Amino acid sequence: MLSQGPVPLIFEMGAPGRRAFSLPGGDVPEAVLPAGLRRETPPRLPEVSEGELVRHFTTLSNLNFGVDTGFYPLGSCTMKYNPKVFEVVARLPGLSGLHPYLPEELAQGALRIIHELERYLAEIAGLARVTMQPAAGAHGELVGVLLIRAYHESRGNPRQKILIPDSAHGTNPATAAMAGYEVVTLPSDARGGIDVGALEKAMDDTVAGLMLTNPNTLGLFDENIDVITGLVHGKGGLLYYDGANANAVMGYSRPGDMGFDVVHFNLHKTFATPHGGGGPGAGPVAVTAELAPYLPVPLVDFDGESYRLNYDLPRSIGRVRSFYGNFGVLVKAYAYIRSMGAAGLKQAAGDAVLNANYVMRHLQEYFDLPFDRACKHEFVLSGKRQKEKNGVRTLDMAKRLMDYGFHPPTVYFPLIVEEAMMIEPTETESKETLDRFIGACAAVANEARDEPEKVHGAPHTTPFGRMDETRAARQPDLRWR
Repeated sequence: MLSQGPVPLIFEMGAPGRRAFSLPGGDVPEAVLPAGLRRETPPRLPEVSEGELVRHFTTLSNLNFGVDTGFYPLGSCTMKYNPKVFEVVARLPGLSGLHPYLPEELAQGALRIIHELERYLAEIAGLARVTMQPAAGAHGELVGVLLIRAYHESRGNPRQKILIPDSAHGTNPATAAMAGYEVVTLPSDARGGIDVGALEKAMDDTVAGLMLTNPNTLGLFDENIDVITGLVHGKGGLLYYDGANANAVMGYSRPGDMGFDVVHFNLHKTFATPHGGGGPGAGPVAVTAELAPYLPVPLVDFDGESYRLNYDLPRSIGRVRSFYGNFGVLVKAYAYIRSMGAAGLKQAAGDAVLNANYVMRHLQEYFDLPFDRACKHEFVLSGKRQKEKNGVRTLDMAKRLMDYGFHPPTVYFPLIVEEAMMIEPTETESKETLDRFIGACAAVANEARDEPEKVHGAPHTTPFGRMDETRAARQPDLRWR
């Protein structure tokens, strides 16, 4: 297939007077806008035919890379293929056409979906109640930390600090700071988990809680989780579980059983809503029975005959999202869970872990493996060897992977690994796809050793080559003049 060059701007196409439409003459008198509302000069619009218009935007769409076109191994993001049937379900007229102010008696089906999804997520989390309002993972984090604050305030002391591991998602410290807490960073130990000694020193009655992802951002399950929860609870603190990585453990272990008090789920990662592109997402938050009185209003309750919106929570932190969250995303998650069943969800987690370990063990001879132990759904390699021996950075190798037809993995995250390369295969990729990816990564590693200049100049086959990334970020030119 021929390599496609840069696509011209639509303003550079067509000719004066050319149009993409043709309308018959009007058979009613022309309505004229008042002079004060009319333009002095016509707008500068592209003058193209319908064929040129359609081909232009179709060409642009073909330049996009996504899970529908190729393997997307972004670590910590779970960019997996999601069955299209759930998109169809969410668009059913009886669901997509509901007005948010519809009376409860006319929205019993939608309320039932919300109520039953809450029960499913509560069971998966091992907790008591769930709010569906948060619009995304980071929003769920904020709600979770605000619930922790409300809990401590009700006891007369909101406390001052939140403990966060150095391997955490970047939104965790931002969330804690936004909620008014001082962030205390905990170092990792040699095995990639929390340094228990450092936690023991930091944990006192000024600490409101610990935010933890388990498995963490290194893709490692913390082997000391029972000790960690004991230390935090022993000083009156609460534990917040960042559920971004729940797809690695669902059906095998539950955060509530580990000792967590608050959990958020990313429905747009684990439960079949396409991730990326700016949303929409959903970040439901599950809590213990002790924290349930502080949940946002309304909750959906069932009295045995009908479903209703319950606003009677005097200690609630208040509404955090208009109406009841991103309902279409909730519908997709509900349909996914119903279709998969408990056994299917457990298999999805098992397959994600199997795929990650398969790729990791095949690539460890080509890159450095900072933590040589079984991973969960993702793992982190390091390009330190290539950088020190041949001057080839992880970024160079990521760019070169594009020439092999793969989207690059996450690079330079987490920050505690030098020249980090974070890979998450997900459960939906076949062995054949994984083998092709392994082969491409091995080829790039060999090129970094034998032909470093080829890797430095990558990518070579994309419409545009290596960009000045600093200039693109600081001086974007997005306007046609």
